[in-house]
Parts: sequence; C-alpha cells; structure tokens
Amino acid sequence: MSGLNASLGYFLAVVIFATLLRMLFNKWPRLHFMAEFASSFMLVACWLEVQTIVEVGEWAGGLGPDVTATMLLVVLLTHGVISGGASGNPSLAVQKFLQLEDSPLPTLLTVAAQFLGSHAGFLAAGFYWRLELTDMHMIKNLMSSECSTSLQVPVLQGFSTELLCAIVFHLLCLSLKRRSALIGLPLVALLRTLLSHSARRYTSAYMNPSLAYGLTFHCPGFTFTEYAVVYWLSSLTGMTLALLLYMGHIPRMFTKNLLYLQKTRFRVPKGDKAEKKKM
Repeated sequence: MSGLNASLGYFLAVVIFATLLRMLFNKWPRLHFMAEFASSFMLVACWLEVQTIVEVGEWAGGLGPDVTATMLLVVLLTHGVISGGASGNPSLAVQKFLQLEDSPLPTLLTVAAQFLGSHAGFLAAGFYWRLELTDMHMIKNLMSSECSTSLQVPVLQGFSTELLCAIVFHLLCLSLKRRSALIGLPLVALLRTLLSHSARRYTSAYMNPSLAYGLTFHCPGFTFTEYAVVYWLSSLTGMTLALLLYMGHIPRMFTKNLLYLQKTRFRVPKGDKAEKKKM
C-alpha cells in the first residue's frame, strides 16, 4: 500500500499546484488562456502516474485493474471540477473556433498553452519518478528511457480506433453542453474511463492531442509523424465529424445545414386557413 499512498500524495500535490496556478492566472484577464496550461499540466501529470500503476503497479505493487480504473475515474472527475471551463484539450479548443465561439488568436494561444502544460506535466512526473520513493517508482524510473508506447496496433487500426472514440466523446460533450455540470462532468469522466480501459490494448483512447503528446510521443516504436496521424489527426477529424453530425454543418465553413432539414418558424394564420377552406 506504500506505493498507492505515495501516488495519492503525488496526486494531491499536483492538484494543489494546478489550483494555485489557475487562481493566479485568473487575476489577469488577458492571461485567461493560461488556465489551459494548468488544466493540461494537471491532466498529464496525474495520468502519467495512473499509467505507471497500470504498467508497474499490477505486478510490483499488487494493484489490480479495478484500482487503476477507479483512480483514473477520480482523476478525471477531479480534473473536471478543478479546471472549471478549461478543458486542456486542443480538439475542444478548435471545436469552439469552428462553432464561431472563439477567434483565431485566442484559439492559437489556448492550444499553445495546452501543449506547454502537457510538456510541463511530463517533466514534473519524470522528476517525481527520479525521487524513487517506492519500489514501483524505482522500476518506473529505470524504464522511463524505454517506456512502453500506448499505440499497440498498426497506424491505420490505431487511427480508426481513436477516430471512433473521438466521435463518441465529442457527440456526448456537444449533447451535454447546455446541461448542468453535476450531470455532465460525471458522464464525461465515466465515458473517458470506459473508452480508455476498453482501448487499452489498442491506443488507450486519449482523444486529446496534448494528452497523447505528454503520455506517449516520447516512447520508441513509432515515428513522430505516425503518432501525429493516430493521436492528432484522428482526434481533430473525429471532432469535426461529430460536430457535423450534431449540428448538420460546420458554422465556420458553412452557413447552410447540410444534413438536416430546417423547420420553418413561420406559421400560416388560422384566419387565412379558414378563408382557403371556404373558397
């Protein structure tokens, strides 16, 4: 249990640090996009530790899949609550741009902050592993230079897996957009946990370009381009297709609904109908 206690302490430290960063950036409205830095940092730093428990903890610390799935669910719930409106997901930032909710410059700054936070989270986790507080982290530190890639299948199959998961994820996010956070946050966290667990032997279903960058792009086995196709292109494509399926068009590109017939808002007055019947 010492390994689990150390991990819980690490999670708590990351959450507190991300919360302090978010509070600091909120004091300057012009730096509101930096809240995405804190959100992405927290998500990557915590998910890397969950990944460590999955890879090492099951045989070095006696922690089963039920523990890792529960920890991932708690991490995602905590991330949703602490981050507020910051998603830490470039695909969601681009989605807002396509929905005309953000202009190009804020979108670029948001995406840049998300990737910067992802890299900072990766560095923070590496520093924590080097402390070797438990046997599990000592083993992880020895394995860090030759980490296991999350992409366990060929590129085309990986692209298809991430694409399908991204469509389902973004359709749920769009349908819950105007719902209460008390309903939306648990459902999104549960879906992400289920998809990640189900796709563990394929791609791990990150559905988040900056998260994938922090978790697996540095691992050997595939080139940067292959990782980008599987985890970046598929996520953006899935988001675009989900938006098209949900709205019937892409507001940034088309004003006309391409998939669904729009009902007219004008009704014929009852008096006119009666006169037509008499004639």
